[in-house]
Amino acid sequence: MFPRIREIIDAGGCRLRISVEPHPSGAIVLFDRPDRARYPQAALDGYGAEVLCGYIMAARLALPNPIPDEIVDGAFASRFSLSHRDVVSLVLTQTGARARFEIPPQFWDRLYAELSVVIAHSRELGRRSTYQLQ
Repeated sequence: MFPRIREIIDAGGCRLRISVEPHPSGAIVLFDRPDRARYPQAALDGYGAEVLCGYIMAARLALPNPIPDEIVDGAFASRFSLSHRDVVSLVLTQTGARARFEIPPQFWDRLYAELSVVIAHSRELGRRSTYQLQ
């Protein structure tokens, strides 16, 4: 079952890779842009993935209006924001990282669906690890 790797490719050939690996908290979700050289990687735990999933839907419903940032803490502390600069994008900024991981709107629907599946796997892996520790 793990590692689990999925790639979302838009009509123009842009790619977003979502990888899921086991982690003591359940699962870690890694985000890559293999179509861009030296683009930063982002990582979230199950909590961050769940908040990102909700933030995607909130951003989708709010456009063209802005929405407030969301912040998650913990080992994969992050800030989610909606950027209206040159083009609209969802921005994931990891605490301590200088780079921003931008997710353009053409990925949002499929990423939302993918995260819904990932969150379920993460919860189950977390549940299993809790039982193994006892």
